[in-house]
Amino acid sequence: MTPGVLLLIAACGVIAGLVLGPWRPRLWLALTSAGAIVALVAALWVLVGATDWEWRSGFAVAGEPLHLRLDGLSAFFLVLLSVVGGAGAVYAREYWADQQHPDSAGRGRLAWNAISLSMGGVLLISNGLHFLIAWELFAISGYFLIVLERQRREVRTAGWLYLAVSHAGTLCLFAFFVALAARTGSWELGPLRAHAELAPLFWLALAGFGVKAGLFPLHIWLPSAHANAPSHVSAIMSGVAIKMGLYGIIRFGGWLPVPPAAGGVVIGIGAVTALLGIAFAFAQNDLKRLLAYCSVENVGIIAIGLGGALLGVRHGDAPWGRLLLAGALLHVWNHGAFKALLFLGAGSVLHATGTRELSRLGGLARVMPWTAGLFALGAAAISALPPLNGFVSEWLLYLGLFDAAASRSHTAWAAMPAVIALATAGALALASFVKASAMIFLGAPRTEAAAHAHECGPWMRGPMLALAGACVGIGLAPCVFWPAVARAVGAWNPAWAGAEMPAPLFTLSAVQFALAGLFIAGGTWLWRRARANGLRRALTWDCGYARPTARMQYTGGSFAGIAGGWFAWILQPERALRRPRGPFPGRASRIERVPETVLERGIEPAGRVVMRASAAVRRLQHGRLQFYILYLAAGVAVLAMLVWLEGRP
Repeated sequence: MTPGVLLLIAACGVIAGLVLGPWRPRLWLALTSAGAIVALVAALWVLVGATDWEWRSGFAVAGEPLHLRLDGLSAFFLVLLSVVGGAGAVYAREYWADQQHPDSAGRGRLAWNAISLSMGGVLLISNGLHFLIAWELFAISGYFLIVLERQRREVRTAGWLYLAVSHAGTLCLFAFFVALAARTGSWELGPLRAHAELAPLFWLALAGFGVKAGLFPLHIWLPSAHANAPSHVSAIMSGVAIKMGLYGIIRFGGWLPVPPAAGGVVIGIGAVTALLGIAFAFAQNDLKRLLAYCSVENVGIIAIGLGGALLGVRHGDAPWGRLLLAGALLHVWNHGAFKALLFLGAGSVLHATGTRELSRLGGLARVMPWTAGLFALGAAAISALPPLNGFVSEWLLYLGLFDAAASRSHTAWAAMPAVIALATAGALALASFVKASAMIFLGAPRTEAAAHAHECGPWMRGPMLALAGACVGIGLAPCVFWPAVARAVGAWNPAWAGAEMPAPLFTLSAVQFALAGLFIAGGTWLWRRARANGLRRALTWDCGYARPTARMQYTGGSFAGIAGGWFAWILQPERALRRPRGPFPGRASRIERVPETVLERGIEPAGRVVMRASAAVRRLQHGRLQFYILYLAAGVAVLAMLVWLEGRP
């Protein structure tokens, strides 16, 4: 048995699930889960020491022989696809069942396997033409997953925006691969670092893959798509799909020569993306939109590590560059695990209450203890709190950035601002998830739907437990996962292969275990003491009132008020205030909305100008022949004038 045979078995399982999925949900789940597990085994096989797997077909597909490659880097991302893809499929069994969604459940299963196959193809294909085909299939299947509830207008709008922006990115990638093929004389992909003339193509790759990754300001499709898609779809879109964009940047940043400024530019984009992404997240009242913007922040964090690695390559075999790449790659896994967990938790809340607005939730911890506990664990992980996995990857990034700053080279000018941005983003992420967790699970229910919520069933709870286990496992034993990270680092840059484990990682692992023990012991002691003294439950924020009501509680606006003021220049909040007036005042209200600033204040006005100009030009086409002759004469006159001006001494 080889990784290639395992991949073939996995592909057969997923393809069979794709064909049978619309009609046989149980068989679909069995085939899809089996495919995910076998693909996971194949990827781990390569990561733990097997040689890279490579295969070339003897036949042609679209005029080119098929070339597949599974090396350390593609295997690293394939692990993420297998875990989140399998967990989402199991979750959908209860969350998007045929009984509740008879019109779309079958289509959802078909599109789920299509996106899994196409993303797997993106990771394995080493031919530019076939890569573009797989990339396009990935974009289209993602569209059909997003618009599963196509009867809703906002869902159709989100799907259209996703498709339009995805194709703008695909145009960049089409130009990138065509230029690459024209300059090398082949569609074959592989290491080409010796060809210095290819370096400018890195910018095309950064733009094309950056759209899918959600780098600021190319992220405009991401918040609405993730918010309006079903939650298991949001989980795979945020946990895996945007990582395909990062995979492209990392892959071609390793295979191709890059311009000298690439490292600094990528670090800068990463810092801006992290900071503004979490600022937008903090201002949201929509739970899934908050999670979507937080994905933008984490993409920025990964980009900071990648930019540092590019700087490390430019400065020779810099140990801090290797450390930064390791931190970025580990954060790819970590973000995939805790963000998928959080989206599945949000789906459980939405399934139970029918709303994702924070201001209409509250008090769910009493009726949804499993969801509350698992969401809190995911929130702690994404806030980089020890002893969980988010802390480990961000700690590696901090180590690399501090080492880069201590090198006293020009990299210090890029490393120190990145440290400040990373720290600020971390603080705002913690505040954002304190706000979200408190608004959803603490206090009193703000609506009847929240008051009558119910806990999710085992098919939804199981995948959340598995993802939570991954967060805890990587957090407590990062040493176990280091060989896989080192293998991916070596695949990106062979000069960095065989990197030894950083000595502080052993110490960190011991500290994480000790902290976990302290938390468990302290929690157990507090619980026993409270029970011994007579546990009395009370509402959060009851402020000592004998009869507190839900209206006395903190709101999302009160949580985010100060930080929202710091970033008002980019958030551009819209407020509608009706004050109480007169001796018998009517209803007072205060409504605040944070727009999609880049989209609504930048791209949409520019689009309206283009549409008005197009409408004006269209008036020139009216079917009158004499006017067409006049246009032709005017064009010839202008051309003659230009020729005459060019010929003047």
